[in-house]
Amino acid sequence: MKEDKRPEGKASFITEARREQIREAAIRTLDEIGYVNASLAQIAKRAGISTALISYHFADKYDLMNHLLTHLVERSAAYILERVEREKSSTDQLNAYIVASLDYQAAHPARNAALVEIVFNARTPDGVPYYKLGDDEDEDPVQRELRRILTEGQRAGEFGAFRVDVVATMIQGAIGEYMLIPEAGKKTDPQTYRDELVRMIHRIVKG
Repeated sequence: MKEDKRPEGKASFITEARREQIREAAIRTLDEIGYVNASLAQIAKRAGISTALISYHFADKYDLMNHLLTHLVERSAAYILERVEREKSSTDQLNAYIVASLDYQAAHPARNAALVEIVFNARTPDGVPYYKLGDDEDEDPVQRELRRILTEGQRAGEFGAFRVDVVATMIQGAIGEYMLIPEAGKKTDPQTYRDELVRMIHRIVKG
């Protein structure tokens, strides 16, 4: 095997670019034919590379899908949290949270489809479906941020009295349902849905 004489920085850049190519091909594959049919061969076909090259970067389909799931969650979280951080008041932060969450879904439908395919079809080595795994909310920066916004809003007197965990779950559910139910997007465009959701949540948290 030839020694790689490329500078470390350049080699890392090329490696990450290749992994990004594979991730994007995996997203397209999941969106087009679903998790069950998304073999490495199908992903390689869409990436325009060999299956062996994918295997160089990822041990197997399970490894690739786990990596992709983490990548998708991190991308979404970064988008949402960056927009929340721009705002000062809890009310404006809550607005930004809801709007950013729905805007990201609307802007990246294939990523959302890929995320849903993995969560509802992938299984652990023990055969447990991902969607049945318990969520560790303390490890989820997006859910943690939502609870922080609601808690700080109550402390500052911007919000009324309510159970933070219940309202946080309700908000997350309303955001998630728009992604999970295709009929919702057909009946209501993203902007109308998000504006109505913001108004509804305001009525609840303002008490």
